[in-house]
Amino acid sequence: MSQLKITVVKKVNTNDLFGNNPPLTAKENRMTPECDRFKTGQEFILDNIDCPPGFCTWAFADIQRDIAHLFFRGNYPWVKEKGATLACCTDGFRPVIFKIERIED
Repeated sequence: MSQLKITVVKKVNTNDLFGNNPPLTAKENRMTPECDRFKTGQEFILDNIDCPPGFCTWAFADIQRDIAHLFFRGNYPWVKEKGATLACCTDGFRPVIFKIERIED
C-alpha cells in the first residue's frame, strides 16, 4: 500500500503579502505574521487519509481533497512528477504551502 509524504514548503508572511496596508487587521497579540503551527521543511508521513498527529486540522481540511486523490493512485496531468502536487491552506492572513507526494512501495 502507498504512503504519502506532506512537506511544509513555504510559510507566507502577512507582511510579505500586504506590506503596511492589509485589507483586514488581526486583533493585537492574537496572531503571528507567519503560521506558528508548522516549520518550513517539516514532514508528515501518512499511511491513510486521516489527519496526522500534530498537523493543523484546518489546513488538513483544505488539502484533504489532494491527499485523497494521490492516496488512491491519482495524478495531476499539469504536474510533471507523477503522484505529487502542491496544495495550500486557505488561511488568508498567513497561508502555508505543502508539497504532497506519494511514496511508492
